Amino acid sequence: MNLEEASRYINSLYGKRGVNREEYIESTELEKFGSIVDEDVSRALQVLFYLTRPQNVLEIGTSIGYSTVSMATVVKGYGGKITTIEYDENVAEQAIKNFKREGVAETIEVKTGDAQKIIPQIESERFDSIFQDVGDKRLYPLLFDDCIRVLKPGGLLVAEDTLFPVMNRFKKSHEELIESINKFNQMVADDPRLESTILSIGDGLTVAIKK
Repeated sequence: MNLEEASRYINSLYGKRGVNREEYIESTELEKFGSIVDEDVSRALQVLFYLTRPQNVLEIGTSIGYSTVSMATVVKGYGGKITTIEYDENVAEQAIKNFKREGVAETIEVKTGDAQKIIPQIESERFDSIFQDVGDKRLYPLLFDDCIRVLKPGGLLVAEDTLFPVMNRFKKSHEELIESINKFNQMVADDPRLESTILSIGDGLTVAIKK
């Protein structure tokens, strides 16, 4: 099966559903920002959230908030909330503007700063779902144990870009990135606390449940 053809076919069916990625980017004033998820990942997040109905969600890596809005449109319907962490203050400010424009700002709390410092400081709060798409992929394995710690039993851990190691455009020029993602993937696959798999959508989407 040709995955590119499959993706085009799926997008032709579902392109009018959910949050339109192209329109979202065009409505964003900021010109330079980190990458955002593809529409198929956005739809997958929404389906997963309709299925699991998480009340308290942690997102690591906001960028301009496209994935945040995709998730918020679901959790808003049943009174859930999202805490999202963004390193870059300018990008976080743009994300907040986007949240207001999309009518989901009251559902989202934005924390600006280094996730590697913020998450270890979380003590009593626990999350029903964690979505990780931080720009610096070296953080994936470094944040892993704390993510599992703050995730409730039965909670959902989702991570984007986990098929980077088998994507040709990354193999030669991003050795450190590949090594970090490989390490993270192995940690998830080997951890007895998790049931997990990687879906070949976007640039690879890891989905795991904490037992």
